[in-house]
Amino acid sequence: MHIENLALESYFWSRGVRWIAGVDEAGRGPLAGPVVAAACLIPKTAQLVGVRDSKELTPRSRKKVFWSILKQTIIGIGVVTEQEIDRINILRASLLAMRQAVLALPISPDLLLIDGHLKIDLPIDQIPVVSGDKRLVSVAAASIAAKVTRDEMMIVWDRMYPHYGFAKHKGYPTLAHRKALKEWGPSPLHRKTFRPVEEVIAAARA
Repeated sequence: MHIENLALESYFWSRGVRWIAGVDEAGRGPLAGPVVAAACLIPKTAQLVGVRDSKELTPRSRKKVFWSILKQTIIGIGVVTEQEIDRINILRASLLAMRQAVLALPISPDLLLIDGHLKIDLPIDQIPVVSGDKRLVSVAAASIAAKVTRDEMMIVWDRMYPHYGFAKHKGYPTLAHRKALKEWGPSPLHRKTFRPVEEVIAAARA
């Protein structure tokens, strides 16, 4: 699905809203690693060809589009660790990562367009948009930035914990990952409150 226009963003620009940021996260579903969010300020002059939901892009094309996004927009990144995910739950961790991403921007946005149906705990005008990463360029750009950032982090951690295959599956619960988890037990990166990890921990204690 192509969303290479800025229809909603243009609507608010035409009404005097200057700085609009799309916000999205990556990494709610994996068994290991952090949840990463991005906030992406889109200038009116941006020409973001090829930007769409990050899940619809191959890793190679996603990286190519990511560099275009970096050149043309302003990006803030938020990262919440697996330990914090275990402590506060993944939903709260995702919202916290998005809040961090917005606060990391060097310019305070006038409006946030957020993927999903929830708002962030910030005193900024916000519009949650369900499937925003499929419908809005700013949110799709944030989706790509969050995904690429998280993937690169997991590739680095793959060198530290080579038994699990993090470079390939990025922590998601693939068959190979679950087999490695059962064979080697959880790594420090694994989310201890996620059921497949909990089951391995419980089996080891039995």
